[in-house]
Amino acid sequence: MKVILETDRLFLREYVEDDAEAFFKLNSDPEVLRFVPDKALLNVEQARQTLVDHPIADYRKYGFGRGACILKSTGEQIGFAGLKYLEELGEVDVAFRLMRTHWGLGLATEAAIASVRFGFTDLGLKRIIGLVMAENIASVRVLEKTGLRYAETVMFWGSQFSKYVITP
Repeated sequence: MKVILETDRLFLREYVEDDAEAFFKLNSDPEVLRFVPDKALLNVEQARQTLVDHPIADYRKYGFGRGACILKSTGEQIGFAGLKYLEELGEVDVAFRLMRTHWGLGLATEAAIASVRFGFTDLGLKRIIGLVMAENIASVRVLEKTGLRYAETVMFWGSQFSKYVITP
C-alpha cells in the first residue's frame, strides 16, 4: 500500500486495480454522482478500467493523482480525494468524493486540506483549483473551509462549474 498522505482519521493511498469493487460502489450511487458530470459505472470491470485509465495512469504520467480514502479506525475505503492535473486547463484540481454514509463528518474537508498542503509542500505547486457545480453547496463549503476562493465560472466536461483557487 503506497500511502500518499495521512490525516488524523484517514489514509489517502494510491489506487490499485483491486479497488475496483469499492470504486464501483462509490461511482454507481446516483446521489453521490448528483453534482458531477460523471455517468454511473455499470459494473466492476468498468470500474477497474476507469482506475487503470485515470488515477493509476496519472501516477505514472505526473507522479500524483487522486487516491483512495481509507478510514483509519476501520480500514474501510470510503471514497477518494486528492489532486489531479487537468491537461485541458493546464491546472491542478483538488477533489473529493465520499460514500453517503460518511457525509457530514468533516472527512472531505480533512482530506481536501491535507491534499492542498501536500500539493504546496511536497509537489511545490503554486496554484490549486477546485471545480464545483454551484448548486453543490456542501462541496462549495468544503472548498471554502480548505481556503479556496471563488474565481470564475467555467465550462468544463460539458457542464458549468464554479472555479475556486488557492495559492500558497
